[in-house]
Formats: sequence, C-alpha cells, structure tokens
Amino acid sequence: MKSRSDMALLGLLILGALVQGHLALTVSECGNSLRRPEYTDIAVYCGTESINLAIQVCPVMYTGYNESLLILNQKANDPLCRGTLDATATPPVVRFTFPLRELDACGSIFRTTSAPGTGAFSDFSNIQTVNISGVVRSFDPTLGTVTYNAELKYFYSCAYPLEYLVNNTQVDVSSSSIAVKDNNGSFISTLSMQLFKDVNYTVPLPISTVGIELRTKIYVQVIAANLTSQYHVLLDRCYASISALPSNSTFFNLFVPCSKDLFTTMLENGNSQKARFSFPAFRFIEQQNQTISTYFLHCITRLCEASTCAGFKQCKRRRRDIQTTTITDGLSDTTLITSGPIRTRADTPTTNEGAVSSAQKDSASGASVGLGIALAVLVVGGTIAALMAVTFYRKLRILR
Repeated sequence: MKSRSDMALLGLLILGALVQGHLALTVSECGNSLRRPEYTDIAVYCGTESINLAIQVCPVMYTGYNESLLILNQKANDPLCRGTLDATATPPVVRFTFPLRELDACGSIFRTTSAPGTGAFSDFSNIQTVNISGVVRSFDPTLGTVTYNAELKYFYSCAYPLEYLVNNTQVDVSSSSIAVKDNNGSFISTLSMQLFKDVNYTVPLPISTVGIELRTKIYVQVIAANLTSQYHVLLDRCYASISALPSNSTFFNLFVPCSKDLFTTMLENGNSQKARFSFPAFRFIEQQNQTISTYFLHCITRLCEASTCAGFKQCKRRRRDIQTTTITDGLSDTTLITSGPIRTRADTPTTNEGAVSSAQKDSASGASVGLGIALAVLVVGGTIAALMAVTFYRKLRILR
C-alpha cells in the first residue's frame, strides 16, 4: 500500500511527463550525459528581441527532477514561460524563450546602470547599460518532512549597452565640389483636432447649421498621427474666440498652464500622442441678440520627448508665441491648432418664438374686442337708466 506522500509524488511526476507537447526523456536515453550538474549546463543567448536559455536535461534528471519541474522566475502558471524539451539537441536541453519587454519578460529583472565611457566613448561621462537577469529553479514535489533532492539554480544575465557607434557606411566623394542644402522640417501635418460627443472618444460631435444646445458636453482631442513615438502631445493653452483669426477677436480661456476654467475637465495631457479635455457648450454674451452663437476653438500645442514632458508642464515654464515646430532640448516650439466653427443655439428655438409671438398677438386682439363690447354695454345701460329716471320724475310732479 503506497503512502499518501508517495501517491502525491507519483501524480506530480506523471503530470510533469509532458512538456509543451513532448514526452519526457527517460534515463536510458541520457547515456553518458547522465551526471552531476555543472556550471556549464546552461547556455544564454542575448538576442535583439528576446533572450533564449538552453539547460541540459540529463543532469536535471540525475538530481531527481524532470524537465517540467524547472520553473523560470517562479512563473509556474504562465504557459508562455514554461520550458520546451528539445530532444533533437545533443545533449538534450530544455529551452526557455521570452521577449525583451519588461511587462512580459517572465519575471526578469531590468536594471539600468551608468558608468563613464571608455574606448570610442571616452568623451562621454555617462554611458548607460540595461541588465536583464533572472533564475531558473527546480521545484521539489516532495511532500514529506525531508527531501533527498538538491535544489538546482540556473542564473542568467544579459547586458545591453544603450550607446552605439554606427560607422560601417562607405562614402564615395568625387573630387568636384559638393552642394549641401539644409531645410527646416515641421510636424504640423501630423497634428489634428477632433470634437466628440462621448467620453470614450468614439462618436464624432456633429454641429449642424442650427447649432447645438447650451451645456452640451464637448470632448476635444488633439492627436499626432504618423509621428515617431519619441514625442508626446502637450497642450499649453486652449481658448475660444469669435473670429477664426484669434488675434483680433474676443476670446475665452478654457485653460492656460497654471489655471483652467471651472467647467473645463483635463483628461490627458503630455502623457501620450493624444491630449484630451472636455467642456460644456457656452455662448458669447457679445452674441446674445443672435439666434446662433458661433465661435472657434484653438489650442497652442507642443511636442515634447516622453521623458521630459512632466518637467515642461510646470507652471513656472514660460510660454512662447512662436508658431514653428523645431525640436530643441526635447521640446518643440508651439504651434496653433484650430477647430471648425462651433455653433450654439438659444434656449428657445426659432419656431417656438414665432408660435409664442402669434399667440401673444391673438390674445391681445381678443382682449381688445372684449373691452369694446363691455364699453358698449355700459353706455346702453347708462342711457336706459337716465330715461327711466326722467320719466319717473315727471310722473311724480303731476301727482303733486
């Protein structure tokens, strides 16, 4: 009769007999490779997109484990982090492969260090290197008080310098003169402004010729398309003006670097290649006698490097009015993005205003007719009363 611990161990060994669809190796297949573990049992390949590990299986079996009991950075439940048996290799190995992305690198540790440059980089005081490391450990399925299996640890590490000298380019120059012309570039064509009616920014906001209702929530997005991911979108100031040319027009600030309007909500700014905010539709008092209030939305927009945007959002930063997009010290100069016209209508639509006016006229006309009839009745009544009084007076004199 087998003990409870023996049954549990047997179950784990049977469960571990399959590794990524391959049958586990048997001891007889190892031959001379069945030996004690050595430091050279792990091979590490540091690729440009992933890190590949290869660990010899037979020394693992010699120690009392099988290939399925090797766990990468304690990620036992992640199928993407499990090893794959390669029985075709000589000697057989278990391979682990994971990408060079911190979020899904199977628990690998990323550390960035700095040191003075040497060799071709001797003129640089700060050369950075990212080190990616981890460990493959054995899992002991023994349930008893003691175990006879030694713990296996296979450490790996890859160091990637972040500064490179690229120089294998051949240049053929003729003996004649060379003309070089430099042109200034612009990112303005990648920037656009869109208005939406929902907080998820999926439904565009249609603005008809009769305008939108006051207090309608307007969701604004300024986005950079077809732009390198190095730069984020940062809104310096957004405001509305009656004229499409804001320099000679009444304007209203939705927000500026150090403050914003009470009803403006900033949703995202300087954190990605899109900036988002919202505000309720309003109308300019200057246009209060007009059925439709029309104005334009403008945003002074910068492009900043992803690592520097937070610093540039400080209030003490000085705004400039230059409308170019030259990148200097991780920050572009400002450029102005303008929306199409925004139209808001009065609280009472035009058709209702006509109906109210007509009703008022009918009511006034009715009141006038009624007043005339009342006056006529009073005149006739008064005349009859006077005649009756005269007749009575004459009869009274005759009787005397």
